Amino acid sequence: MSVNCFVAYYRVSTDKQGRSGLGLDAQRAAVEVHVASARGAVAAEFVEVESGRRRDRPQLAAALAATRAHRAVLVIAKLGRLARNVHFVSGLMESGVDFVAADMPKVNRLTVHILAAVAEEEARMISARTKAALAAAKARGVRLGNPNLHAGSPDQARAANAVKTGRARMRASDVLPIIEQARRAGATTLQQLADALAARGVPTPSGRGQRWHPVQVARIVGRCRTATGTSAVALAESAA
Repeated sequence: MSVNCFVAYYRVSTDKQGRSGLGLDAQRAAVEVHVASARGAVAAEFVEVESGRRRDRPQLAAALAATRAHRAVLVIAKLGRLARNVHFVSGLMESGVDFVAADMPKVNRLTVHILAAVAEEEARMISARTKAALAAAKARGVRLGNPNLHAGSPDQARAANAVKTGRARMRASDVLPIIEQARRAGATTLQQLADALAARGVPTPSGRGQRWHPVQVARIVGRCRTATGTSAVALAESAA
């Protein structure tokens, strides 16, 4: 991952602001200043036009996916535009992306959790109660755990494979929109799609280098086939 690669996310509250650029230009300017100071570049940008009261933010989801795909840093203009939304804060923490606000560059994904302190405290209390209940059960002689689950057992192997598969599918779902953009731009073969991913600076699944191979593109499409239905099938057929 290049620490100088950024994905920008902007939010305006009304359609009028979105069409006129009111508020959007100021956000872009702030982001550009921060990115320039970091000697970086913006790989992609996403604009959300909605009320801050809404919980569903499709452009934010797309921005997080693009950030993971590029192994970049998500950048916004002002922390205050988003940080008051607990749903955003919790989603950001769970997304696994690095984060920076142009107006408060010292606040990132590792420190923004302060804004979700109440939720964390509630989780801590639940955990403490659970541990106390388990300790009490153990004191009564209740045998805890699964006695049939042993180290290296088939159950553990299946569980590990399920985690690995889940991560691979999540990575594939992040990269697929970029593949589809390349297809719409004229890439018609797996090799052309692989070249397009490399040209866009998208790291390979292994994270070692940016040289994509056709078989890797085919795997990405295959993993997304179930989730995206005919879109992925059509992509696979057109790129074959």
